[in-house]
Amino acid sequence: MAEILLYVLLGVVAGIFSGLIGIGGGVIIIPVLVFVFGLSQHQAQGTTLALLVPPIGLLAAWTYYSKGYVDLRVAGLIGIGFFAGGLLGAKLAVGASNSVLEKLFGAALFLISLKMIFAK
Repeated sequence: MAEILLYVLLGVVAGIFSGLIGIGGGVIIIPVLVFVFGLSQHQAQGTTLALLVPPIGLLAAWTYYSKGYVDLRVAGLIGIGFFAGGLLGAKLAVGASNSVLEKLFGAALFLISLKMIFAK
């Protein structure tokens, strides 16, 4: 029962960060699933992708949309690309070792953090 509550709490925290600054699945949930819950990198990535399938961000997106902060054309185009890119990325990931996935994930987070820290 405690583990169920921890998973729900993780979802709440990721949802808050997602609604607040646009991050959640990859940046919050994956590291917690790996380091706190002991999932492999493959399991964490697959689980995160599975939870993103339903429209869990619908209310957060509606809030932004109602204030004029959503460009539906851009969202639709990115969504189309994400649909195809997600399939390609998943096919590449399942063939990679856990170690390679962890290194790629860490490098991506590091590069993103540098860009955000030193942005003007």
